[in-house]
Amino acid sequence: VQLVESGGGLVQPGRSLTLSCAASGVTLSNYDMSWYRRTSGKEREWVATIERSGGGRVYADSVKGRFTISRDNDKNMVYLQMRKLGPEDTDVYYCNADRRWPWGQGTQVTVSS
Repeated sequence: VQLVESGGGLVQPGRSLTLSCAASGVTLSNYDMSWYRRTSGKEREWVATIERSGGGRVYADSVKGRFTISRDNDKNMVYLQMRKLGPEDTDVYYCNADRRWPWGQGTQVTVSS
C-alpha cells in the first residue's frame, strides 16, 4: 500500500486549501479513512474520519466547522477541504485507515501572513 498526499502549501490566515490523498495497492472503499497531522517532534493528531460509504464523518474539535472530509471511491481518493485556516493548522497532513498502513510523506500546510 502506498499513500500519497498532496495539495498543501503556504497560505494566509483565513484562506482555504484542499488536500488530496491517493492510494495504490488498496481499494479505499473497503475502509474508513482518516486525516492526521503532525508537527515535528509531536505525535500525529487525528483530524477527521469518513466512513467507507462516505455517509458518516467525524472531526476533531479543533477543526469542526472548518474542515470537511470527503471521498471519491471511484477515483480511490480522499480529500480534506480546509477553510478559515489559522497558524495553529500549520502541520504536515497525512491520510491513513486507522493507522494500519505505512505512512506517506504527507503534505505540508503552512499558514502565515
